[in-house]
Amino acid sequence: MKSELFAPFSFPNGLTLRNHVVMAPMTTWSGNDDGTVSDAEINYYRRRVQGVGLVLTGCTHVTANGVGFTGEFAACDDKFTPSLRQLADAAKSGGAPALLQIFHAGNKAEPDLVPDRDVVSASAVPLAAGPFNPGGVIPRPLSHDEILDVIADFGAATRRAIEAGFDGIELHGAHGLLQNFFSPFYNKRVDEWGRSPENRMRFPLAVVTEVERVIREFADRPFLVGYRISPEEPEEGGLRINDAYALIDSLIDAGVDYIHASLANVLEAKPVANTDERTIAELIAAHVAGRVPVIAAGQIRTPEQASRALELDLSLVAVGQGLVINPNWVELATSGRENLIADTVRTSTVPKIELPAKLWGVIQAATGWFKVDDDLAERAEKASA
Repeated sequence: MKSELFAPFSFPNGLTLRNHVVMAPMTTWSGNDDGTVSDAEINYYRRRVQGVGLVLTGCTHVTANGVGFTGEFAACDDKFTPSLRQLADAAKSGGAPALLQIFHAGNKAEPDLVPDRDVVSASAVPLAAGPFNPGGVIPRPLSHDEILDVIADFGAATRRAIEAGFDGIELHGAHGLLQNFFSPFYNKRVDEWGRSPENRMRFPLAVVTEVERVIREFADRPFLVGYRISPEEPEEGGLRINDAYALIDSLIDAGVDYIHASLANVLEAKPVANTDERTIAELIAAHVAGRVPVIAAGQIRTPEQASRALELDLSLVAVGQGLVINPNWVELATSGRENLIADTVRTSTVPKIELPAKLWGVIQAATGWFKVDDDLAERAEKASA
């Protein structure tokens, strides 16, 4: 397949990618119980990073009470730096730069995994009970001093990413604490961290300022700072596209190197108040207007879909499900064998594609991800050998 998708791309800071394909940040639920990166996760990355232009790791928590799910590897203490170094080595083993995605789960933290079940957020507004919050836990609002501590924790995690050998960090603000503070639905504070849009974005902007300071102090190489957003929230009274525009403008002014939009579907998702035929991806790209690169992720499985995403004026496209299912996705796409790219996981390929056991269990429980063997599976298995 000949496409702009596989042409080189350069960030303004000098970091150059061999193509426009980004390995999307994906949860594997596979970290060791002590918070270190497991061999299964290392193998998972090594198997998938061949050929992509940029690697974004799954998210890691910057504080002990910021854990969002079981099997999440940690970045909240210097003792985890050797583990992060192993992950950086694996993520970069295919020749592409790699970024560590860092976050605090906020009101999506897993109560059983945080000290004293102390789930914290901007305000005492719980998530609706569901898979991310089965107990309907009401979070505790952070105090002013605790907010300052968390800002410093983001900086410390950035320093560890530098020491581990990553080429940048991505701040995961698509959900979790960064989103909690920016959201008019989840932030009900009446102090300087709440009320007005400017106050609600004070926390994420302070985090950006701190990680930029740390990079200036510790990085001796080009080091990217990206910010991942959810442009809208489904709740009545939640974030809408105009809120996202305001945050994006402030993030660009603060010096982020790119914006990463997390979407349900890159090619189809439209604003809740849909008064425009354009998709959210198109609207964000148009609003950014080339000031920084824009990445989008969501339901990209085939090279044809990825190429169509770039036609929306995106700078880069994040491929998640496609690479989970087909570790050699780029190779197949660039060698004229895109017809062998599968759109679901087949049982015959599982042993060869280095799926961690816990991730495979999640896939088997998910609708539309799993299919028994067929002729295409056999051909795809041979191509992956």
